[in-house]
Amino acid sequence: MNNLILQIDTSTTICSVALSENGETLAVIDLDEPNAHAAKLTILIAEILKQTDRTMQDLSAVAVSMGPGSYTGLRIGVSTAKGLCYALDIPLIAINTLEALFLGYKEQFGLKEQEAYLPMLDARRMEVYTAVYDHNADLVKATSAEIIDVDYFNELLSSYSRVHLFGSGADKFEDLFGATERVHILTGFQDSAAFLSQLAFDKFQKKQFEDVAYFEPFYLKDFVVTTAQKKVGLL
Repeated sequence: MNNLILQIDTSTTICSVALSENGETLAVIDLDEPNAHAAKLTILIAEILKQTDRTMQDLSAVAVSMGPGSYTGLRIGVSTAKGLCYALDIPLIAINTLEALFLGYKEQFGLKEQEAYLPMLDARRMEVYTAVYDHNADLVKATSAEIIDVDYFNELLSSYSRVHLFGSGADKFEDLFGATERVHILTGFQDSAAFLSQLAFDKFQKKQFEDVAYFEPFYLKDFVVTTAQKKVGLL
């Protein structure tokens, strides 16, 4: 039996949808436009079904990138995924965004012994959401929010010969570590819903589904609303 899974990733500025069958990606659309999540996510879903000559009724499950990442983006992606699962009465699968990003990197570039790999999502200023994986694809350090400075990797480099940074959060450190041979930065490597394919299929086979009614994104940090300070004039 073929298992067709719709995949959604709105955790960063990229609005991405993919369709996979038994763990193999059939098609993917990655769109980098302002406000694309709210305005075009459902349009992209309809388009990818049209491209592959499939319908909503053909879907076996919906997989969504659960975070960490953009608060607004995650809410839109998860809400859309939950709505589809509820309407179609199919399972919801949640995938850690950083794990998917790491596997996307691994598939494209491979891994080297005694080197560490850090998928990174941009937070603010010098902060990122990241995790650490080794050359065996084992998770060495779980997902966390980290502030990166020039000395941040000293401890990690005592155990590994080199560290690799990639993802939307890595690009901003090119100037900081550009001259450091043991810190390699792959710029321009963006997340994609296509990276969810194998993870989603594995969870589908194991029936590791989420509760559609109660599932919430993995924000990692609380959303904070700030307001501009008003100048108070003298009376």
